[in-house]
Amino acid sequence: MSATSKPSADPSPTASLSPSQRENETAATIRAHLRWGWWSLLIFLSLGVALEAFHGFKADFYLNVSLETRRLMWTLAHAHGTLLGLVNIAFAATLRSVPQWDERSRGLASGCLKAASLLLPAGFFLGGIKVYGGDPGLGIVLVPVGALLLFVTVFLTARSLAAEPAASSSFAPPPSPETGGRKSGRK
Repeated sequence: MSATSKPSADPSPTASLSPSQRENETAATIRAHLRWGWWSLLIFLSLGVALEAFHGFKADFYLNVSLETRRLMWTLAHAHGTLLGLVNIAFAATLRSVPQWDERSRGLASGCLKAASLLLPAGFFLGGIKVYGGDPGLGIVLVPVGALLLFVTVFLTARSLAAEPAASSSFAPPPSPETGGRKSGRK
């Protein structure tokens, strides 16, 4: 290699991916979010059953009037965890319909969603373990961080869909056989 020729520095490590490599990367991300979503549903629906059992067995550590904050925090952990499990499944479905979503933005949205799916329910759950005079414990500080990451995910996903040209939508109906693919003014 001569002194005047330099190797090209590609700013994006995924910019040089072939279409099949890009497809494999997207498929791996879809599977990861499907796995994450379904396991989250199992975990947080199980938490919901446990909370119901605490009610049924009149567990004092859960139903004591002075621990109302714990009940609220753990109910919020169950609800947010379950909802975020469904959001992960919806995100996986969305990835399939936006094949040309920029890899960097898609990766950031994916990572933020996974982090939010951990931080939001964990913050509520940890905030309910030790309650200080009606206030949640220190774990609650994870909630705003998780919420911010969820907003980033939603923004990036919405932006990717807004940038998608309507003509390339995979949900566009095929041309009807009667018109031979041409638009007709007559019925």
